Amino acid sequence: MKRILLAMILLAISTGAFAQIEHPVTWSYAAKRINKDEAVVFLRATIQPGWHIYSQNVKDGGPIKTSFTFSQSKEYALVGKTSEPKPLTKYEEAFKMNVSYFENTVTFQQKIKLKSANVNAVKGQLEFMTCNDRKCLPPDDVDFNIPLGK
Repeated sequence: MKRILLAMILLAISTGAFAQIEHPVTWSYAAKRINKDEAVVFLRATIQPGWHIYSQNVKDGGPIKTSFTFSQSKEYALVGKTSEPKPLTKYEEAFKMNVSYFENTVTFQQKIKLKSANVNAVKGQLEFMTCNDRKCLPPDDVDFNIPLGK
C-alpha cells in the first residue's frame, strides 16, 4: 500500500513539473528564391496572447534581444543584416528603460547571395527572450534549417 501511495505522489509531482514548462513562442521558417543568385529566408515567431519577444535593437542593460547567427557556408553569403518590422516600444519597469518588442506574430527576413546552384538550406541558430506583465522566461536558443527549394 505504501508503494502505491508513493508511486501516486511521485506521478503527481512529475505531472505538475511538466505542466509548469511554458513555451509561449513557436517558430516557423520559409525561403523564397528571388532569382538564380539571391534568396530571402523568413523566420516567423508566433507568440501567445499576453507574451512578447524583443527586437534585435534593444539597448545594453535591457532584456536579451532577439538575435540570429547563420552558419558559415561556401554556398551562400548574408546580404546586410536581418530585417524586422517596426516594433512596439514602451517603458518596462523591470528594466527601467524603454524597450522595443513584438506581440502576436513577427517575421524577420534575411537576404542571402547564392554562391552555388546547389544550395539546399540555410542553417543557424536564433536566441530570444519571452516576457509577459508578470515574468520573463530564461532566454531560449533554437536551431533552424530552412530548405531553399529550387
